[in-house]
Amino acid sequence: MSLMTTLLPTTLAGSLPKPSWLAEPEALWAAWKPDGNALDEAKRDAVRLALRMQENAGIDIVTDGEQTRRHFVTTFIEGLDGVDFEHRRTVHIRNRYDADVPVVTGPVARRHPVFAGDAAFLRAETTHRIKYTLPGPMTMVDTLYDAHYKSREKLALAFAAILNEEAKEIAAAGIDVIQFDEPAFNVYFDEVRDWGIAALERAAQGLGCKTAVHICYGYGIKANIDWKKTLGAEWRQYEQTFPLLAHSSIDQVSLECAHSHVPIDLIGLLPGKEVMVGAIDVATSEVETPEDVAAVIRSALRFVPAERLLPCTNCGMVPLARPIAQAKLEALARGTALVRREIAS
Repeated sequence: MSLMTTLLPTTLAGSLPKPSWLAEPEALWAAWKPDGNALDEAKRDAVRLALRMQENAGIDIVTDGEQTRRHFVTTFIEGLDGVDFEHRRTVHIRNRYDADVPVVTGPVARRHPVFAGDAAFLRAETTHRIKYTLPGPMTMVDTLYDAHYKSREKLALAFAAILNEEAKEIAAAGIDVIQFDEPAFNVYFDEVRDWGIAALERAAQGLGCKTAVHICYGYGIKANIDWKKTLGAEWRQYEQTFPLLAHSSIDQVSLECAHSHVPIDLIGLLPGKEVMVGAIDVATSEVETPEDVAAVIRSALRFVPAERLLPCTNCGMVPLARPIAQAKLEALARGTALVRREIAS
């Protein structure tokens, strides 16, 4: 199925706020409140709410809002062998902040499908086109302490093979696009060139659906905000990765544009790719107007034809209040509608 059956189809990077009865609101990686069977039911109800939020707002390609995951990386890793979650180590993640993370103690392997059942449930709950998100192999490596492989490249390729197994089962559930989240691509440029793109392509190998990579400047947490202040008047990190991705097998690239210092002309480094242009700033509770969104889309259209452009959010919205996230999704849809009408007139 083509994702571009609607001109400028709207979508989001992945996560949405969780309801207060599932986890503490406006908090990253908050603990679950229910447990056992009640937790399973609560997660399913939260997915339904996330879908209705997107559908009512007018979003074209929806996600599960990552309602079944505490963390966009480690929740997947919890389903793997070879990783010790009990005896954690402190690492400096993405050269920005310290975190206590699980330890790779042996060969990593997938015991069973991790998200395939959730993907099938999602497919059954909506008639909209669906995007499902997975962590990218480089970002997985950067969220762990490796005491076994002693090589970021070897561990990334091991994760890529596991991700590929998982992604194939998710695609078989009827998912339209699988997105790999790789914020690490904005940090480790030599590694992206040397093995990051190859690991990403291995994760996406042979999929029968669209493939995407999401590369952002992170959630609106203090460590990320402080890091952005060091990047100067222009954020040109994409300049290093986009030419490599342009020659890759990945179909779509997601980037952060709203209220960022990314020169919009960098999108021109992705000829032939579909581009998810971030037109919603997730680092602020200020809600964009439809005209704000339309202005970002118009700027992007100078460098990407409408047939390859998907208006999107900059990143996930899990730290925001639910009414704010709802209003931002509505602004995304309404701003996109303005530009659609301009193109059609």
